[in-house]
Amino acid sequence: MLLDAQFWPFLVAITLLSITPGVDTLLVIRNTARGGLGDGVLTSLGICSGLFVHAAVSALGISLILLQSAWAFGVLKLAGAGYLIWLGLGALRAARRGQGLPVAGVVGEAARVPARRSLREGLLSNVLNPKTVVFYMAFLPQFIAPGDPALAKSLWLAGIHFLVANLWQVAVAVLVGRAGRWLASAAFSRWLNAVTGGVLMAFGVKLALTRTPG
Repeated sequence: MLLDAQFWPFLVAITLLSITPGVDTLLVIRNTARGGLGDGVLTSLGICSGLFVHAAVSALGISLILLQSAWAFGVLKLAGAGYLIWLGLGALRAARRGQGLPVAGVVGEAARVPARRSLREGLLSNVLNPKTVVFYMAFLPQFIAPGDPALAKSLWLAGIHFLVANLWQVAVAVLVGRAGRWLASAAFSRWLNAVTGGVLMAFGVKLALTRTPG
């Protein structure tokens, strides 16, 4: 079960998925710039922890219920869209203030961000994304043989995804941390927050307008 013939195709597919820029990458970049490497790493851990939730939900068949229930899917969709828009508005407000980001080693110490806030932001951005529910529901069964224990195999595959995505996102956080002098400038801060806020809000609006199944 651990390293069967389907493992390597899964690893390739999940690696390509992980390095594709999206909401997760944007959130890690924004939070690393906000609170330093620790903030970015904790955000990544929160994001990737949500994968186990989706894997369990998929294996237990709750995803099927969500896909067949227009009402349930719609509620989850709007909750996820609202959260992304809320994050985007926060970034746009920061852009309007126009202050340089307090990056450690450049402008004093990085902003002190509670660990639970970083973890919560990452976890909610992942768990409240119905597209991840749909993806796991459609993707994971391709790598689960009829005789495999569905829940155990789903969590094992999510664990692989967790490791790959974390490695990628932590690498992104390290690169952002090394760009400290740029991040500490007011002009770059405005640009980064404006772009991040605009993209997050666009993702939120697009998600809200996604057609509900059923």
